[in-house]
Amino acid sequence: MLQEHEAKTVRKIVLYITTPLLLVIIAACIGLFVYIRSALQPVDPNDKTPIQVEIPIGSSVYTIANALEKNGVIKNANIFRYYVKFKNHADFQAGNYTFTKAMTLAQIVDKLKTGKVVKEAKLKITIPEGKQLTQIATIISQKTGYSSEDIMAKLTNRVYIDELIKKYPSVLTTDILNKNIRYALEGYLFPATYSFTEEKPALEEIIETMIAKTEEVLAQYTEDMEARGMTVHQLLTMASLIEEEATEKADREKIASVFYNRMEKGMPLQTDPTVLYALGKHKQRVYYKDLEVNSPYNTYIHKGLPPGPIANAGEMSLYAALHPAETDYFYFLATPTGDVIFTKTLDEHNREKAKYIGKQ
Repeated sequence: MLQEHEAKTVRKIVLYITTPLLLVIIAACIGLFVYIRSALQPVDPNDKTPIQVEIPIGSSVYTIANALEKNGVIKNANIFRYYVKFKNHADFQAGNYTFTKAMTLAQIVDKLKTGKVVKEAKLKITIPEGKQLTQIATIISQKTGYSSEDIMAKLTNRVYIDELIKKYPSVLTTDILNKNIRYALEGYLFPATYSFTEEKPALEEIIETMIAKTEEVLAQYTEDMEARGMTVHQLLTMASLIEEEATEKADREKIASVFYNRMEKGMPLQTDPTVLYALGKHKQRVYYKDLEVNSPYNTYIHKGLPPGPIANAGEMSLYAALHPAETDYFYFLATPTGDVIFTKTLDEHNREKAKYIGKQ
């Protein structure tokens, strides 16, 4: 009887504790549902006052959503972005639009696909895959007239970086502030061609357009990252290694498999591009003495991923980092013709290396 009485007491205590908690969770879920449902509705179904909104050339979904929220056309920029992603909408056009607060999200999206460009692009900047931050600064400098020093000063300004983290929280996190990272924004300026309506736009506009593009591209890989348990920083870091190792003929998924296989076995990645990044040099060939460079980026000395990306990565490398092939390879070698040979053992790797490197 005593035990039964104690059991009842325990059940009552558990009930008293869990009931309020459960009610809070239910209330929170209901509140979130109501909030999202409200955000999907027109701002004011009865207000048809025209609202002019200009969408510049090269605007990302992030930029468009913020502009619509700022002008009172939608209730919440984040909800709009998720709506666009869920509905798989794309190909929004630059233009000078007239909206109203009475418009639904579907009507707004349809209109954004039919805009007319109001200004011609006066500046185009193409950032290729596999470029490091200093190289990107040089490209921007050549196109705009800003000095490379001024551009790098902006890209490495801690106050500005903190502002960017607050502005783009889904892609820029405190991971980029690791003391071992050379440049916080390394790997975060997406490779693409960018158009601007001014011949010399503000540096902030150039930089943030590229970061917004990274955010837009990565948004489609959210579920894949969660499935692999990867953060944005880890993904961009792994993708940068694949990008730097890949040739035109390379199977990036197989290269990714080698990296993952080595990490699973506790082997260092031993990828030469990280050594070159540590050295701060561009060389055709890495020598044994180079492999001893004391740097957290040296994957011959340190196991696992380096502190951060060593270059920007394109979509092919991002995809490979999330969808590696299933292989039992632990080594690969790029031949002078651009072919990549994959091997399972060190002996096999050394034989191939002697065969092809000896011909150079």
